[in-house]
Parts: sequence; C-alpha cells; structure tokens
Amino acid sequence: MGGVTHAATAAPTRVRGGIAVPLGVLGAVLAGFGYVAAVDPNQPGHYPVCPLLHYTGLYCPGCGGLRGAHALAHGHLGTALGCNAAAVAGYAVFAAVWTLWFLRALRGRRFDPALPPAALYAVCGLLLAFTVVRNLPFGAALAP
Repeated sequence: MGGVTHAATAAPTRVRGGIAVPLGVLGAVLAGFGYVAAVDPNQPGHYPVCPLLHYTGLYCPGCGGLRGAHALAHGHLGTALGCNAAAVAGYAVFAAVWTLWFLRALRGRRFDPALPPAALYAVCGLLLAFTVVRNLPFGAALAP
C-alpha cells in the first residue's frame, strides 16, 4: 500500500501525558461560564424556569446558580454568594478537583475522584439542609 506501514497509520494523536480529557472538560466549563457571563440570567426569557420554583414556589438547591455564575464571572463574589452559596462552593470544589486531576494527568498518574459513601451522604445531607433552610422564613438570606 504505497509503503505505509500499519504502525505509522495507527499512531495515536495524544496530547502529552493524557491531559486531553481534563483540558476538554475545562474548555467545556469555560464555554458554559462564558455563555452565562455573556447572556445575563437576570433578564427573563434566556433560560428555562426552574420547574420546582414555577410549580411550588420552593427554591431547589440549584436556584440562583446561573445568576451566581454570572456574578462570579463578572468578579462579584458577594453577589454570587447571595444568589446561591452552595453553587459557589461547588464551583470552588470543582476548581480544586480539576486542578488535582490535571496535575496527576501531567505526571501520567491515574485520578480516581470517588468519595467514600459517608462523604457522599454528608454532601447530600448538606444540600438537603441548605434547600430546607433557604425555603424557611429565617433562612431568607440563603434564598436567591
């Protein structure tokens, strides 16, 4: 076949150290944040309404997350925390986990972000408590 060996045609096109996937995830997240930064969620009609809020009047744990991301993208940390403190904490956790993943990928090491069941239950419990408290009168400061 024209002198081309199978090994030459099957050569992988990898990014150094297997960092393609973490970089792809970062690109997707930055694209999402860029879109939310450009298209203001405070203006009606750009994003779907939260079904729980629409039908029950209750805030879900994600309500205000887009407005918080918009505020954070514009450098307004206080406003972002006021929109959804749990989402902002989630953004910070994602940044830390992604950094660890990227550094391990650079070194060619495996990354396993699995949490023990007790930690998962604790996170779910915190989100449930956050949801309940933000819907009670004394937790109005947590409502978006």
